[in-house]
Amino acid sequence: MEEKRVIEVDEYQQRLIINSLNDKRNELVEQERPTDFVDEVLLLTIDAPTRRHKKREEKER
Repeated sequence: MEEKRVIEVDEYQQRLIINSLNDKRNELVEQERPTDFVDEVLLLTIDAPTRRHKKREEKER
C-alpha cells in the first residue's frame, strides 16, 4: 500500500495550491501533454475535507 501524507492548510493556502495546479494544468494542455496526474491532485485538493478546531486548541496558539 502506498504511503500517504496529510498536510493542514488554511483557506488562503488551499486557494494558492489550487490556482498553481490549475496554471500547471493549463500549461500542459497548451503543450498537448497529458494532465491526468495534475487533474487527480487538483480534484483531491478541491474536495479535501475541512477540520474544525476546538476553541480550546485555538486559545493555546
